Amino acid sequence: MEEYLKSALEIVKAQASVRNMTDEEITSMVKRLAGGIREISEGCSASESAPGLGLDPKKAIKEKTVTCLECGKAFKVITKKHLGSHGLTPEEYKEKHGLKKGTPLVCKALQRDRRKKMKEMRLWEKKAQKAAK
Repeated sequence: MEEYLKSALEIVKAQASVRNMTDEEITSMVKRLAGGIREISEGCSASESAPGLGLDPKKAIKEKTVTCLECGKAFKVITKKHLGSHGLTPEEYKEKHGLKKGTPLVCKALQRDRRKKMKEMRLWEKKAQKAAK
């Protein structure tokens, strides 16, 4: 039996001794842990994709939240200040996680609300009126 599988079994055994687990939970946890331990032991650390999160960047932007792929915290907007705490600019963050340059780091509901508000304000018409004067 490979070392990573032994380690995964020990972890799951300890977890099962603390709480009741179904056979499916035990099997699933062993598979997940063994795979993670194997990746780390082979040098393909999880920090290269999303540090220990395993979150798909496309799924990080949801209806009411956007999840930081660096720390896993959920926000409505990922700010420059927050990204600065990880030592990244928004551009570096997007490049690191394979997001398009124009992708807003804002939840979908807030994007929709902002777009609607801007359409209601009709700033392009006001600008054209000032230019005509």
